[in-house]
Amino acid sequence: MNTKFKHSEIVILPEQMEHHNHGYNQVVIGLSGQTEFDIEGYGNLVCPGQGCLVTADSEHAFSGLGRNEILVLNIPVSQHSFEETYGYLQPSYAMDRVERLFDQSSYFHLDTQAQNLINALTVEMTAHPDDLLLSKACTDTLMCVLQRHFKPLASDRHSARLNMDIVDQYINKHLTRKISVTQLAGQVFLGESQFHLLFKNQTGVTPHQYVLKKRLEMAKQLMEESQLSLAQVAQSCGFSGQSSFTQAFSRLYGMPPARFKKNNV
Repeated sequence: MNTKFKHSEIVILPEQMEHHNHGYNQVVIGLSGQTEFDIEGYGNLVCPGQGCLVTADSEHAFSGLGRNEILVLNIPVSQHSFEETYGYLQPSYAMDRVERLFDQSSYFHLDTQAQNLINALTVEMTAHPDDLLLSKACTDTLMCVLQRHFKPLASDRHSARLNMDIVDQYINKHLTRKISVTQLAGQVFLGESQFHLLFKNQTGVTPHQYVLKKRLEMAKQLMEESQLSLAQVAQSCGFSGQSSFTQAFSRLYGMPPARFKKNNV
């Protein structure tokens, strides 16, 4: 990840954990897959729509979990280092923005507007990976909007409550697929065991039970509002088969889905 002479680039991280530090600030934004970061002992997963700020000289480790892509912005810490690295000076107001943003290393979520912008910029960067002017323009653009559109999580590091809006958003988006506790924990930058404990304390059920109920609620809605067969409903809601769907639905609602569907025709 030594990209000294590029303002920004798209990087694929290796699965083997690597660690280093460097004399410039760095913004890391997840584009696809999952990556694992540890910044001065504070470790978390970074998924699409999430990222981290790595302050200059902070010891940090990183690895990719399977197929992954991240966007990396390299930001010098002073006018002198900007000139030395990139051959030009930054306006003083731009350096003030850098200093405010990199007050400390932290993890963050991006809102939808920022994510859409990043997606558009990375399409251009992928098509023109050697365009240094484009690389600079992407970094300048993102630095202008980052402070307005990200939600830092540093103050939530020891929070006793989960942000269930973030958890629900991920679950609702991925109900057709398998959802693991690790994936949910990564959405709120927690380890699996800590997430499981906080989740059970806050909701009264385990993450698995919570996701299962979400799947069954979606199945119930599909049976009420669509003409899908029971097999299609089961598949649409992420069940491995119609049999497991029938068992789970019967336990929660006290009747098999076939009878429920017949009663609501």
